[in-house]
This record gives sequence, C-alpha cells and structure tokens, in this order.
Amino acid sequence: MTDILLAAFKRIMSMTDFQTSWIQVAFYGSYFCLAIPAALFIKRYTYKSGVLLGLGLFILGSLLFYPASISMQYGHFLSALFILAGGLAILETTANPYIIAMGPEESATRRLNLAQSFNPIGSIIGILLGKVYILSHLNSASAEERASMDSEKLDIIQSEELNAVMGPYVAVAIMLILLWVLIYFVKMSKASDASQDFNIIPAVKRLVKNKDYLAGIVAQFFYVGAQIGVWSFTIRYVMNELQLNEEQASSYYLASLILFMVSRFVCTALMKFFRPNILLALLSFIAILATFCVIYFGGLVGVYALVLISGCMSLMYPTIYGLAISGLRNDTKIASSGLVMAILGGAVLTPLQGLVSDIAESINYAFYVPLFSFLVVFLYAVSISKKIKRGEQTQSY
Repeated sequence: MTDILLAAFKRIMSMTDFQTSWIQVAFYGSYFCLAIPAALFIKRYTYKSGVLLGLGLFILGSLLFYPASISMQYGHFLSALFILAGGLAILETTANPYIIAMGPEESATRRLNLAQSFNPIGSIIGILLGKVYILSHLNSASAEERASMDSEKLDIIQSEELNAVMGPYVAVAIMLILLWVLIYFVKMSKASDASQDFNIIPAVKRLVKNKDYLAGIVAQFFYVGAQIGVWSFTIRYVMNELQLNEEQASSYYLASLILFMVSRFVCTALMKFFRPNILLALLSFIAILATFCVIYFGGLVGVYALVLISGCMSLMYPTIYGLAISGLRNDTKIASSGLVMAILGGAVLTPLQGLVSDIAESINYAFYVPLFSFLVVFLYAVSISKKIKRGEQTQSY
C-alpha cells in the first residue's frame, strides 16, 4: 500500500516525483534508525517480545492515519509512516535471524527464501486494497485543474481523497490487533535467544573486517533501492507509456507482485538443485537486460519488461541476506541489524530516481538508477561465486 501512496499523493496534492518519494524516505529511513535498537531489544528480552513490539508500532502508525486525514498535512502522513515502518524494522530484525536459527546453517538461505515467499501474498492484498479503496476514489481533476479551483472546493476534494487513503490503514490496524493478541498467547522457543552473547562493540569490530559481509550490505543497499524504485514508479511508468489512469495502471503493478510471488516459490524450489549465488547472478543479469528495455523500448515492451523485473527480484533480498550472514555465528544478531539498516537504500535511491525523472522530464531515464543497482548485485553474486569456487578448489587439494 505504501507504493500506491506515491501515485495517490501525486494526484491529491499535485506533487512532483521527488516530493512523493519522501514517502519512501520516511518509510525506509525508519528501518535504518530502528534496526540496531531492535537487535538490542530482542537480546534484552526475546524474539517474541520483538514481534509484539513491532506489530504494536505498526498498529500505532496505521491508526495515526486517521488524525493525519483530518489535518490534511503531508508531514503528518509521513510521521505516521515513519512509526509504522519502525514496527516493520523491528519485525524484520526479529524474524530473519529467528528463521536462520531454526535449522541447519547449510539450508538457512533456502529456509529464509521459503518464509519470505509468503510476503508477496500480503503485497498483493495491499495492492488490491489500494486499487479498490484508494486509487478508485481519486478525483480525476488534473494538477492544472486543481490549481484553478477555489480553496474551499479543493479542500473538499482532498478531504474525500485523504479519507480514502486512511481507510485501509485503519482497517489493517484493527486486523493486526487480533493478530497481536493471538501471538501473545502462542509459545515460542527461547533457545536461540539465549544461545548468543551480544557484545555489540567486539561484534562490530569483527564485522567491519569481514569483507564478504560488508559487500553483502552494499549489495543489499542497492537491491532495496532498486526494488523500491521499480515498484514506486511502476504505476507512473505504465500511465505514461500506455496512457492509463492510476487505477488501470495499478493492474500492471499487481501483475508484477503476482510474478514476484510465483517466482520466489519457484526459486526456493530451484535452490534444491542450484546454489543461491548462481541463481542470484543469473536473475540479476536478466534484470539488467529488462531494465535496459524499460529505458529504451517503452510502450508495451517496456511495460512487460518492467513486470519481468519483479520476477527477477524475487529471490534477491533473502538470498543476499542469507549469503551475507552465513557463518557469522555469535555475530548473527548485530549482522542482521546491519543488513536491515541497508534497507536505507530505499530511502536514498528512490528520491534520486524521482529527481532524475523531474530533471530529465522522463520517467524512463529514471530507471538508470535501478539499472546501476542491479549491476552492483550482479557483481556481488559473481564475487561470492568466485570465493565459493576457490574454497572448493582448496578443499580438493
């Protein structure tokens, strides 16, 4: 639903692409700010406590959409998103290392891919909610038409639109209150909580010397920036290339997420036969070619290529995460925080992509940003593959 908001606020408040990208700055900037505190919290308490705290903040942020819709201030919506995303940052920092600790290390990356294969189901539901309850309720008046309206009439239109934005978030908050209560009464293993010492300074010193881990953070930073940039401007791109409105263009975004979900399940199955690093290299290379088509071909070809990118992105986040955290043992929790902080890429590269779009006056050229990002991911996958091959050759002697 957050990606839907960029198209919604562009229409509601007649914003530029750069201005709407501040939605992602607030959202993913919160991940950066709360990742370390989340790791400290779950060490002091338990994984279950981290899940409950994360859901609690998400619920609070969602409910704050109600007063924001009354004040009709963009900054209030950004504040609500920051709190909401803080809850997600805690959930991310809690759930991923918990999944890693649930079984043998050699299958950890595949296990994480399987768990995250269910994430796109939520994304698809979010798009459907946004399409039906937000985008379909936007007034068709253009930015020029809104500028010529008297303030009273414009306030009425914007109030109705912002109420439509608020509705799904409050509804989700109510559903999550029920989930919070359910999880509160479920027993969760504490074994992995107690198994790791969490001395933050020695752990950080070890991690900053680990080149593979640092490379994983860089790759994750650029991947998340690419993913959020691609999804944030999918609706804008489709509207521009196929001359559709927001609601119609969102169908292609929905198709992207369906392909993302299917591809993640397929990639998880393929990891039984192919190493994660090989699949990462292959799909990042295909993503580079598809992004090139988005920039230079346009039309239906460009739109289909844009949808294909989502299929390529499906395995990237959990695979980079799993490869980067592999073998870190007692440093896993602080390492997990670093990888979650790398989600900052969504807050940094998305505004850059919006700025390129505004300066070039073309959404197509803005996709140079994810093009470069996928190149970084491809180089990371190649470097990891070379390291694994060297390790096998050494063992063979």
